[in-house]
Amino acid sequence: MAKFCWPYFDPDFDGLSERVYGPVCRVTIDNESSDECTVLKIDSVNKQGLLLEVVQALTDMNLTILKSYISSDAGWFMDVFHVKDGSGNKVTDQNVINYIQKAIGANKEAMVKARARNTKFLESKTSAHEPTAIEMRGKDRPGLFSEISAALADLHINVVEAHAWSHNARLACVAYISDQSTSSPIDDHRLATIEDHLTTVLRATTSQNTGDDVCTNQQEVKHFAGLPDHGRWEGTMTDVERRLHQLMLSVRDFDGPPSASGPSSSWPRSTANIPLGGHDDEEEREKKECQVRIESCDEKGYSIVTVSCKDRRRLMFDTVCTLTDLQYVIFHASVDSDEGYAFQEYFIRHVDGCALNTEGEKERVIKCLEAAIERRVCEGIRLELRATNRVGLLSDITRVLRENGLAVVRADIATQGENAVNAFYVRDMSGNDVDMEFIKTMKREMGPIDLDVKNETPIIRRTSPGNGNGNGSGNGRPRFSVGDILRSHVERLSHNIAIG
Repeated sequence: MAKFCWPYFDPDFDGLSERVYGPVCRVTIDNESSDECTVLKIDSVNKQGLLLEVVQALTDMNLTILKSYISSDAGWFMDVFHVKDGSGNKVTDQNVINYIQKAIGANKEAMVKARARNTKFLESKTSAHEPTAIEMRGKDRPGLFSEISAALADLHINVVEAHAWSHNARLACVAYISDQSTSSPIDDHRLATIEDHLTTVLRATTSQNTGDDVCTNQQEVKHFAGLPDHGRWEGTMTDVERRLHQLMLSVRDFDGPPSASGPSSSWPRSTANIPLGGHDDEEEREKKECQVRIESCDEKGYSIVTVSCKDRRRLMFDTVCTLTDLQYVIFHASVDSDEGYAFQEYFIRHVDGCALNTEGEKERVIKCLEAAIERRVCEGIRLELRATNRVGLLSDITRVLRENGLAVVRADIATQGENAVNAFYVRDMSGNDVDMEFIKTMKREMGPIDLDVKNETPIIRRTSPGNGNGNGSGNGRPRFSVGDILRSHVERLSHNIAIG
């Protein structure tokens, strides 16, 4: 009988990869356990920031997190998420399921190899068509975003994409810019000139004697290389949003609006609290519904952070992002939502292993979480504008908004082929009703644009003293919603605009 010899394989060799790179992250997608949502289970070796990475990946895929249970004690990360897709249904698309497993379930070896390949590719490829990323932060004032747009237009700079947040009279913005004539990246010498010019715009009305926390050295513009894989073009939208959170944190928007002194106090009230119309009492009650509390768990050495507020998309991303950026580690968590209300509970310690021991530290964490939740809740109306892209278009749009007394409290600027797609949350600078006559001005000055209003807020005029009719107008005529007024203007004007 012939003898066969087989090569010897050490049985420990099969586990070598896991010993070097850690065990594979296991992702289980279950559509059978629940009739209403998809249950996503994740098991992996724990590391600082891993929970944020997972939540960020789910947010990027436009999944809504209804419930979540997190445990990461003893170096092991075990999470359960109840999620729905953007349409409110279970995640049944196999392509989406495969992407989830690829985005979250990759083991460390694959991630290291992929990162190495990407690094070599990025180092070898030309960046001739990639825009330059800049970031801005500082004190906000009415019309500031318009001034920034005008300054970039004067410098012959094209805004390819931009995202700006305003909260508590602070501004944070991440923008991607290119040269107007060549659409190429901007050289370092010219970039320094742009940064100096925009910094001057930010500091234009900063008083040296106000004594508030947003001092001159916090009003700055600089080149931003902090986004992974060379920025938004290779990264994701949540990378930009996390940076906006960090910028807002750096200018201490959680401290509330700056003190009202000096010429820089242009807002009649806090930028987070100017009423649209006269329903400020109702809005104030809604804001107070956001409650953050911190208790101590002496037995385990944890601090227990509880958040209860109105539920909305990306809420868990905002809270986890803030705790991570504040250098806290989440060991256990429970997240739930019911009938439009969210409840979150986090068991945390600082990265040094200590719980929150002082009242000052607890107060700071509470303020930071409240600010992170409020930043996305924009008061005002949302305007979506689409037009053929051209250099200076953003400057023209924001100028018309400013000249008609409207302040931009949030902006998302994008370019899709030959079109510019802009979304603005706007509000009257003085707190009065939004005057829809500005639509006519925009049509007349900028030519044909497609405009839509979303998330409209009913106009309720404040009752003036001595006027008891309750509708805020002396003649008792009913008020129409913003959407009704806008649509009537668009219908009358849409067929009478000359294509220029």
